[in-house]
Amino acid sequence: MPAPQPLRWGILATGMIADLFVRDLILDPSTRKVSDVKHEIKAVASSSSADRAKKFIQDCKVPEGAAAYGSYEEVVKDNNVDIVYVATPHSHHYQNTMLCLEAGKHVLCEKAFTTNAAQTKRLIETAKAKNLFLMEAVWTRFFPLSIQVRKFIEDGNLGAVHRVIADNSFGDDVETKYGTTHRMINMDLAGGCLLDLGIYSLTWLFQTLYHTLPPPSRQPPKVVSAITPYHATGADEMTSMILTFPSAPGPAPAGTPDGSTHPAHGIALTNLRVATDPDGHNSARPAIRIQGTKGEIQVDGPAFRPRVWRFIAAKSDGDNAKGQGEPPNVEEHVCDIPGHGMFWEADECARCIRDGKVESEVMGWEESVVIMEVMDEVRRQGGVVYPAKIESLEYPLAL
Repeated sequence: MPAPQPLRWGILATGMIADLFVRDLILDPSTRKVSDVKHEIKAVASSSSADRAKKFIQDCKVPEGAAAYGSYEEVVKDNNVDIVYVATPHSHHYQNTMLCLEAGKHVLCEKAFTTNAAQTKRLIETAKAKNLFLMEAVWTRFFPLSIQVRKFIEDGNLGAVHRVIADNSFGDDVETKYGTTHRMINMDLAGGCLLDLGIYSLTWLFQTLYHTLPPPSRQPPKVVSAITPYHATGADEMTSMILTFPSAPGPAPAGTPDGSTHPAHGIALTNLRVATDPDGHNSARPAIRIQGTKGEIQVDGPAFRPRVWRFIAAKSDGDNAKGQGEPPNVEEHVCDIPGHGMFWEADECARCIRDGKVESEVMGWEESVVIMEVMDEVRRQGGVVYPAKIESLEYPLAL
């Protein structure tokens, strides 16, 4: 058996998401039955000080040899770094990712990719011109559960898919927990539930109604949405979206004019004040419902880190409205996560770079752009406008 291909990482930022990611990277790949790639942390940078980066390295128990830097510029100059993980706020993704690309580094950038689609397109253009790998870090896409659900749909087991409902909401006392400066509601940091939480609801719509189609059949959805702003800052605290996908998985109903396709609705919900899982014990299951002519897939939350999904078969012709006839046909699947679950997206990066690819087929550039365009339209309809400097295409630009 050949030795696993190492991928050498630099980490931009030292917050919670970077902590989770790094702890996953240093886990033994064999615990998730991976033997072809492995990961090495070579550098960590904090924008505030090298001491903070050193403490992060110590707290995460990173193996010896990782450099600690007090600026992002130092990481991208480090010759021991192949790829940089950008874990800064949404507002800074464009500037930070461009810094890495201009320095010749591959990039895994946290979602939401940028603050708008124009920025995402510019990053893609840069990566393509420099022949560098670039991917939005939508970690949920790479879970075995997500792969199983997509295959179940692609194999026709759900029939024609007509509706998907996905919710990712936190029930918080917004004034007490977030106040007026926390990144979740800070407009200077592109705060609000849409880019932070709603991206997961949209992920489930897109990976089931869009990604399961052959690329030539994928068409961007039409969007109708509503936003409620947080009174203290103007960031969105409640956002509801209805997306109409012109073409969806499965056969078109008999008599359809062109006989080859059918539309589907995707309902994506996100909220800071009410929760998908109000008691924290999954009593309100499921967070995602994927409905087709042969039955329904339910995915228990949270939408970003699911472990359980089930298929409920549609009643047969012999069943009546009172449930008499055949017994219920429910298949439940439990998918273990040997860690937090962020290593699977890192494994994808390692394999793509090893194989000379600049983008992932699972989370490709075109799909990232379409999702950003949807969020742009949602913000337009809801009147949410970020400060001009964080939506700018100018680079470099101090934020």
